[in-house]
Amino acid sequence: MATTGLPPAADADIARVTEALHMITPRWNVRILLALNEPPQRYTQIAAKLPYLHSGQLHPKIRSLCDAGLALRSEYSARHVTYGLTQRGRQLLAVLPVIAAWAEEHLEKPEQPLSAIEQVEDCLTLLTRRQAPAILWVLKARQEASARALARIVIPDSYWTNIYPPLRQLINDGLVATAGLGQPYRLSPSGDGLGHVFGALSMWAAGRPVDHAARHPLWGRPDPSANTAPRTWVSHQSRLAPSAPPTAAVQTQPARRPAWHNGDLFSHATPVRPKAALPAGGARR
Repeated sequence: MATTGLPPAADADIARVTEALHMITPRWNVRILLALNEPPQRYTQIAAKLPYLHSGQLHPKIRSLCDAGLALRSEYSARHVTYGLTQRGRQLLAVLPVIAAWAEEHLEKPEQPLSAIEQVEDCLTLLTRRQAPAILWVLKARQEASARALARIVIPDSYWTNIYPPLRQLINDGLVATAGLGQPYRLSPSGDGLGHVFGALSMWAAGRPVDHAARHPLWGRPDPSANTAPRTWVSHQSRLAPSAPPTAAVQTQPARRPAWHNGDLFSHATPVRPKAALPAGGARR
């Protein structure tokens, strides 16, 4: 995986999150993980829950999840083989409601309501764009940056104009905003709202509890009960302009409740063959 120009800790964090995204983003992987979230099952039992997948599609995907350490194959005899989730796989499932909640709030509402799983799949499609996590990470850390500055950090070993295609895609997806040509780039409200998602993925990838996402050093949310009184001014005070305090509207705006419940993600009723995923980007983003 390409190394960015970020500090080693941040670079490793992005690499772990990117790897986690690539484990679950391939088509059907989320559905297969949910189908495996039961006591160990035989292959035929799993296939019955995913009737729209042929054996030639399902078996390689289960094998890839086993290789990734998310699923476990147990062979008792030549005719008795079961599959189930590892502890890491079960821990990863806790991230899915966080992803679905972000999609419910920030993605454009289609004419027909989408299931929570489809919301998760659409969000994952955006986050696995080329260079997307690194660009979003840098903009979160720096608040805004020029294309050249972004390229110097995100793709230090490549020509700097190569940053424009992924930047344009993130703008089309509604995660990055700019005032116009030559103006700096910054996170949109939707991009900034990914804090819970990136925080949860980072905690999982680092082997820490997912519910500690609010403690992430970059994407976390400060504890409102903590003492926020300004520190004493010192002679080497930072020359960076202080960030603007949040407006009253942001502080008092009630949180939007999703139309689904966490348990909806883990229902194993046999579904009909899902429609093709909505094209990523465009009007829906």
